[in-house]
This record gives sequence, C-alpha cells and structure tokens, in this order.
Amino acid sequence: MNRELRVAAYAVCVRNERVLLARWVAPDGAKRWTLPGGGMDHGEDPYDTVIREVEEETGYAVEPVRLLGVDSITRRYPRRLGAFADFQGLRVVYEGEITGGELRHETSGSTDLAAWHPLDAVPHLDHVELVDTGMELWRTRPATGRVVPPGRGAPAPER
Repeated sequence: MNRELRVAAYAVCVRNERVLLARWVAPDGAKRWTLPGGGMDHGEDPYDTVIREVEEETGYAVEPVRLLGVDSITRRYPRRLGAFADFQGLRVVYEGEITGGELRHETSGSTDLAAWHPLDAVPHLDHVELVDTGMELWRTRPATGRVVPPGRGAPAPER
C-alpha cells in the first residue's frame, strides 16, 4: 500500500454573519462546498499557501489573522491497477480577513464557484466535513487548536 501525505492550508472568512466557501469538484464530478484553500507547494509556508489559494479560488486577497488549528484525517483510496493509498491529510486552518479583490469563480482548478453563505445555512449545504471542522475551530477557538470529531476520542489533558 502506498503512503501519501498532503499538507494544505484553509481560511475561515466570516463577515456580516456570512462565511466564504468554494465549491469543490470531486474527481467523480460530485460538487460540495469547502473552505477556500488547498495544497502547499514544496518549500511553501502554510501562511503563504492560504493567501495564494484563497485568491485563486475566490478572487479575494486575504490576510490570515489567527491560526485556528490543525486537523488531520486519514483515508484509504483506490489507485490504479487495484492498488490502494493510505492517505493522510494535514490541514492548517486560519481565520482570514478579506482585504481586497473581488469575488470571482476559479477556472481550470479544483473549484468552480465561490460564494458567501449565511452562517445558519451552512449545516444545510452539501459540504465536506472540513467546513464543520473549520467552523467549530472558529466558534470555539480551542487552546489546543484541535477539534475532536465524534469517535476519535478525547484530546490529552493540557499541562
């Protein structure tokens, strides 16, 4: 089994009781809302990654104003010729403040739309779990920078 690690950075941008989301297009064509952001390039700092990715996906200039936390997921994905990948995603989540630019949609990328959504509508959107994680980090601002999803166990006590 091939091991794969992807490090990415995302922004939770909230203003006027609305959150900025990008609509991700999965390889199978399914479309779901996600936080704007994406994969780090080799040698790139996560802070610079989130600035670049938010601009690419939404047209906005963003200033990361606070590190909200880090989330880690593992998945098993099928690959070519019947092989599987043991995948780990490490996601750095920032609170972002929009400082310029204009809303536009990404072309030729992994997302096809960007839009502001009312906070109370987010649970009803077809979205990836990263949205829930990011919103929980933004709401609760845990000292550990970690949200523990149901079934993962409690975090170790702080010292």
